[in-house]
Amino acid sequence: MDAIETIETDAGTARVTWRRARKPRLVLAVSHGAGGGVEARDLQALAAVLPGHGVSVALVEQPWRVAGKKVAPAPKTLDVGWRGLWPTVAKPGLPVIAGGRSAGARVACRTATELGASAVLALSFPLHPPGKPEKSRADELLGTGVPTLVVQGGNDPFGKPAEFPKGSYELIEVPYGDHGFAVPVGVPPRERSRAWGRAPIDQDAALKTITDGVVRWIASLG
Repeated sequence: MDAIETIETDAGTARVTWRRARKPRLVLAVSHGAGGGVEARDLQALAAVLPGHGVSVALVEQPWRVAGKKVAPAPKTLDVGWRGLWPTVAKPGLPVIAGGRSAGARVACRTATELGASAVLALSFPLHPPGKPEKSRADELLGTGVPTLVVQGGNDPFGKPAEFPKGSYELIEVPYGDHGFAVPVGVPPRERSRAWGRAPIDQDAALKTITDGVVRWIASLG
């Protein structure tokens, strides 16, 4: 069941598109990155699958995106928008998982404890700017204070899975995926077999890795 709400925040008007479960036990509030919106393939895949597992999904559009701007504001302003819309996603009275992709993942990590999130889902966490591993944002990820899952493309220029520091979070790798979890076509059969067994490495398989992994993780939260 879809419903759209607009929320006034100190950073401007935000928007939440609900994909509600029939008998929800959790809410996943998940926002987009700095270069796109809630139409991102991973966000749409989660919104399609999770309601069938008792999780209502709130697809959050930050004020800058609602206003039609092409460039995201500073992280501090993103946090202001997220704080302002949080009461809306918490209104059902259910535990809320704070989530996001890329810049949205950073927001979820930075504000999780403050807002009372039950967990954090970080999709394509931008561990560092491309080509600048010395500018690490690991402290944001390591400081969530709640159960955290990172879902990262194996070929993400913002941080490959092997680059992530040790911590209490869990990490799922999407083989060959880039920052948007797009996978290349024409992967050699030998590599495909080694990475996926009998499964073909295509976009649908990559998205299923994400949704299956998130479903398992949410179930493990109790």
